Formats: sequence, C-alpha cells, structure tokens
Amino acid sequence: MKTERVIFATGNPGKVKEIREILRDLDIDVVTMKEAGYDIDIDENGSTFLENALIKARAVAAASGEMTMADDSGLVVDAMNGEPGIYSARWMGRDTSYHIKNQAIIDRLEGLEGDERSARFVCAIACVLPDGRELTSEKTFEGWIGWKETGENGFGYDPIFYLPDLKKYSAELTPEEKNARSHRGKALRDMEAQLRALRARGEI
Repeated sequence: MKTERVIFATGNPGKVKEIREILRDLDIDVVTMKEAGYDIDIDENGSTFLENALIKARAVAAASGEMTMADDSGLVVDAMNGEPGIYSARWMGRDTSYHIKNQAIIDRLEGLEGDERSARFVCAIACVLPDGRELTSEKTFEGWIGWKETGENGFGYDPIFYLPDLKKYSAELTPEEKNARSHRGKALRDMEAQLRALRARGEI
C-alpha cells in the first residue's frame, strides 16, 4: 500500500485501541491526531453520526494532506427518543463521569422491561483520501439497557449495554468478542474491505 499510515481523528484511548486491533491485518499504521502532530479544534455541528464523522475527517485531511479516518459513535436509547445519540460523549456535560451518565439512563428506564429497554450503539466512519475521495460506513450494535453497571472491559456506556442473546453486558465481553459484534468492529471491517478493494485496483 502506498499509504503507510492513516491519521484517526480521535483522542479516545479506548477507541484507538479497538481501531488498531481491528485494522491490524491491513498493514497500515494508525496514528492519532496528537501522534501526528495536529491539534485542531473541530466543531462537530452535524445532525447525524455520519455528518460528524465527515466533518472531523475532512478537517484533519485538509490540514495534513494524509489519509484520514474519523468516527462518530454513540448510544441510541429508544425509550429516551434516541438520546443521548450524537451527543453521547457530551451528554450531561463532557466532564461528567460515565458512571453518572450510566446511572441516569438506568433511572430513566425504571419500570421498563424486555424490548422496552431496546437500544443500540451506532458507529459511522468516514475516510478521506489524499486525493479528496471519501469512503463511508455506518453500522449498529443492538441490545438493551441493563439494570446496573456490570463488567470491567470496554469503556463509556459498555457497562450498561446488555446483550440478551448472550445474557452478558458489553463490558463483560473480551476485546475479541466485542470487536466481532460491535458497531465499530462492523464499520471498520467494512471500511477495511473498501480500502482493500482500492488497493487491489492500485488506486491507493
């Protein structure tokens, strides 16, 4: 591959770890904005996950001239009219701990059972190539909101995301189990396939 690295527009260490694990077979270095030397204040003012992913990827690609990926992901809770949605990272305040956020969601769903607790993680990924071409992917990870924080793995809302078919919480899954099922795992594998197709044609 002519491109030896991709800048991923995130500073979230948990997310970067997942991305590197999922894309390891692509034989390309994944570096964060900070590692690449870019400190850009990006206004994520889109109205959808995909719009925000494109905003971030375009901004860093314009500054760096390099292949850039960005994702926008979050938790969508049906009983909360889709909240926290695209505001997942800054819902209740960006500095508010996820322990507090998670408990707030559990409290909002008090008295609901089964599919009334339906929720999903959504991940949209955008990739902007040096020549300006754009690739996109958006996938979901379906489950319920659980009844208490459970599990030590994952990050963010993982401890309250219950998978009824496994009878486990997302935060109880191993990294390999989570990547096989998760919204980000699905979207990244789709993106990897798109990049492999371009590479096979000699276009990157």
